[in-house]
Amino acid sequence: MKTKKLMTVSVVALMAAGPAMAELVFPSLSYRTGPFAAGGIPFADGYADYFTLLNERDGGIGGVMTSVPECETAYNAEKGVECYEATKDLGALVYQPLATSITYQLIPKVEVDGIPLHTMGYGRTSAKNGEVFRHTFNYPVNYWDGASAGVNHFLDLNDGSIEGKKITLLHFNGAYGKEPIPTLEALSEKHGFDFTTIAIDYPGQEQKSQWLQIRRERPDYILFWGWGVMNQVAVQEAANIGYPMENFMGIWWSGSENDVIPAGAAADGYKALAFHEMGSDFPVFDAIQEYVVDTGKAAGAGDQVGSVLYNRGLYAAFLAAEAAGDAQDANGTPDITAAMMRDAMEALEITEADMAAAGLPGFGPEFAVSCQNHGGDGLAAVAQWNAAEQKWGLISDFFPADAEVVDALIAADSAAFAAENNITPGCD
Repeated sequence: MKTKKLMTVSVVALMAAGPAMAELVFPSLSYRTGPFAAGGIPFADGYADYFTLLNERDGGIGGVMTSVPECETAYNAEKGVECYEATKDLGALVYQPLATSITYQLIPKVEVDGIPLHTMGYGRTSAKNGEVFRHTFNYPVNYWDGASAGVNHFLDLNDGSIEGKKITLLHFNGAYGKEPIPTLEALSEKHGFDFTTIAIDYPGQEQKSQWLQIRRERPDYILFWGWGVMNQVAVQEAANIGYPMENFMGIWWSGSENDVIPAGAAADGYKALAFHEMGSDFPVFDAIQEYVVDTGKAAGAGDQVGSVLYNRGLYAAFLAAEAAGDAQDANGTPDITAAMMRDAMEALEITEADMAAAGLPGFGPEFAVSCQNHGGDGLAAVAQWNAAEQKWGLISDFFPADAEVVDALIAADSAAFAAENNITPGCD
């Protein structure tokens, strides 16, 4: 079977074309245009290149080639839904929308269509409750885990007490940016810190007023939920007012090379949360260079390999491929369906042996999924930017969120969703 190089196609073209017989289809809802392209491009490249590696080196998954039809969403919810509708009948096994706004639109659709949705580290946090959100998964970590991890780091810096400290959430003014607010409000009550929020309107290229407010209010710590061009603007503005970078922490979507390099040396010490390792010092990247980049089959120019967001796209593809292989094994057939894929995702367990076998030893923490838990173990680490070396590095081990706070919020929000949508929670 001929391996198809990934290309961005229109919705019309996707509707007119279908995959060859006996392909495992992993649609990519990408965005290579607009103010969020700097994040969308490397993720899409990493996602596609991993599947290309499996095709070129291994003959696909379980002897079946993979196909990654890409559809441009421009980080727009309406276009994201159009891409979903255009690709779902191609034999789609799982969707990775890479946008919280698109995720919210697709959750009810995948429940009806029976196609799993994987929102890795984003989306609706309460989808961790698989008894309610049966086709939506957000392993290995979610936004509320991230908010708690940030607060835990600040606690560590202050000998376990941040009572009276000021913590500001600087955030994208949309579903994504508002997602951590309930957690931070609950943690503020628990730990006695003063919590405030400052919103940044799309696309975030102008932030003078927000940083004037920060300079006036002088928060001890800033948690940042930004994306795309607003990230590099925020880091530069922080430098402009002399805000201490070691007290400025982004969520994992605000911690890529794109976000800090434009500020030069002034970005040194900026922190971000992470749920996987960084850099290219893993065997899988040698294989990608040999089988994908050097053969001219890379999704992009090959210059993103090993960058933070390329690695994240690759990690998403690795997790999808592992579930697909498990589905093949569980059902005794290489040609799996979306229903089989969903069941395999719900039973997924990622061990160190799995990561090492894929050329990703120690890339992330081990975790397991179940019907009750579609989100994994919620482990995160803290990364810091070294401007002199031009690289990110983890400065902590992977550590858990405050389960007491996060689990209670997930239970309440998922119960409300179930009541609103006449869902009877439970496992088959």
